[in-house]
Amino acid sequence: MTLRTFEISGADGKLIRGDRADGNGRQILFITGFLSKRWGNKSKAVAQWCAEQGWGFCCYDVRGFGDSEGTFTDYTLSDWIADARSVIAMLLGASPQEAPSPPLTLIGNSLGGWIAWLIAQGCDEVERLILIAPAFNMMGVRAKTISPERRHDWYNAGWMPWDDDPLHRDWPLSWKWVKESESYWTSSFDRLRRVPTSVLHGAGDTVIVPEGSREFVERLRSRDPSYPVELYLIPGDHRLSGPEHMEHLHRLLLEPAV
Repeated sequence: MTLRTFEISGADGKLIRGDRADGNGRQILFITGFLSKRWGNKSKAVAQWCAEQGWGFCCYDVRGFGDSEGTFTDYTLSDWIADARSVIAMLLGASPQEAPSPPLTLIGNSLGGWIAWLIAQGCDEVERLILIAPAFNMMGVRAKTISPERRHDWYNAGWMPWDDDPLHRDWPLSWKWVKESESYWTSSFDRLRRVPTSVLHGAGDTVIVPEGSREFVERLRSRDPSYPVELYLIPGDHRLSGPEHMEHLHRLLLEPAV
């Protein structure tokens, strides 16, 4: 596989940077999680599997993080959804309305899983979804689970980090994240497009608890009992980075879309 770096402009002119490789028969786009750069253990593994199959592969950093341009605090969920759409338009080589070649599979990790779902519902070119510990309504859930005092401070100050650990405390989030998250979640099931979807979640995940994936599948099936979705709750935490987890992901990637 020959990877090449790309740059495309976001709506504000800031550059989205990523890597892609051409292939035949299938195109895989990996969408990273919150505060995650494009090259982690999962994206590296998926890139290798794509090389073995001769498929195309792509991953990228959102604006405001990693190698992409922009300041983190200038962006929210809607901007990162727009980044995913821009990358998909590049992969298709034309407007998203035109038929893709090859078919497109989205693999979304954590917050990237929810972004992948939202994108697929409005993009006819997406023919398969693999969602890893998807963070459905991530900031809306966060606002409900923190203490009332902290939630009050977040709302009034307008900014708050996800929590105070060293990984998150230097990345403040605006209250706009919460409003957008709730709005997208409320409309997530308004217009369903039937995309074969696999949800892989660690039963011991304490960062994005598996009940969110259970609720998602239940709500999906309540609206469309025959929707092509499968939930795999497996032993593991949020990272799902052990050999057994990677093997499960590998099997899902090789399964044909039905």
